[in-house]
Amino acid sequence: MSEHVYKKIEIVGSSKLSIEDAIKNALASAAKGASNMRWFEVVETRGYIDKATVAYYQVTIKIGYTAD
Repeated sequence: MSEHVYKKIEIVGSSKLSIEDAIKNALASAAKGASNMRWFEVVETRGYIDKATVAYYQVTIKIGYTAD
């Protein structure tokens, strides 16, 4: 088994639809600048309220990718 070294970035995604969609949006954005993404962890979930309803879901994630 080979040993791996990882770098981590933290990013916040948002979506009007769901927490899962907010995660997907964050990963899609991160993929534009970080290659070799391997895993993510949800650090924080929250939402934005407008007129007593959820306007946006917000998810902070840490993304691990292999170091070059």
